[in-house]
Amino acid sequence: MRAYNTKNFLKILISLHKTDTLKILFPTMLLVGLYSYGMYYLEIEYLHLTEKSTVSHIGMLHSLLGFVLSLLLVFRTNTAYDRWWEGRKLWGKLVNDSRNFMIKICGILDEKDVKTKNQIAKYIKFFPHFLSSHLSKESTRLVLDKDFAELAKELKHHPPAELVFLLTRKLFQLKKEGKISDTEMLFLDAQLSGFLDVCGGCERIKNTPIPYSYSSFIKKFVVFYVVALPVANVVNLGIFMIPITMFVYYVLMSLELIAEEIEDPFNNDENDIPMESIAKNIERNIDLIINKA
Repeated sequence: MRAYNTKNFLKILISLHKTDTLKILFPTMLLVGLYSYGMYYLEIEYLHLTEKSTVSHIGMLHSLLGFVLSLLLVFRTNTAYDRWWEGRKLWGKLVNDSRNFMIKICGILDEKDVKTKNQIAKYIKFFPHFLSSHLSKESTRLVLDKDFAELAKELKHHPPAELVFLLTRKLFQLKKEGKISDTEMLFLDAQLSGFLDVCGGCERIKNTPIPYSYSSFIKKFVVFYVVALPVANVVNLGIFMIPITMFVYYVLMSLELIAEEIEDPFNNDENDIPMESIAKNIERNIDLIINKA
């Protein structure tokens, strides 16, 4: 996720980045401009239509379609942001679950049992990186950490679930050794289930995109609206209709592209959830808890 100062209005206004919609849409904006010029030449230069022509009345219907389109785009962007925000809340829950689980482990186990604490801490620190890799198919820890890379070779099918299995098996081993009581095992198991709840919630967002027919309809509606725009208004605005049509196309299609990007917040794009940053923050929290124990 791209970090920025929300109060620096001028820098935000003039900055461009790799996902900026202007760079993505610029080629099609040129096509829209050429189409608008074609409509201008046809209606004004060739047919010599005026403001009194029947075609000028199409603008009333076009205004009504614009109102409907605006409602659809508002619903589209709100739905996409809800998916992004739900993903961020799930990762926030993972931060809290990791802290709480490690605090309980350090409180339950004997102070001298440093080896067991470090092993459990390693699993907890690795889990968010495995989850990030599972959701986006890439992780910085695969390169930076030797232990993580070795463990990743063992967990091939569903790394987050397999890592939770290792943690669960470790807890049952400690229970058999008498280091964890039945009551302690009960609330530790419930805490550990929260890790897979986060994983399942993220997978639900990742694997359930907006229905294709809905997304396709909005794109077609935007294109139809833009195509009809110079037909209805070129007799009133003349040559100025060309830049206006290009700008309207840019605004409407940009909203759709932004919605497409943020509805899947796990691809490590500039506007996605900073999963690796959150994972590193969890690592620091776990190290701090271990050092205080």
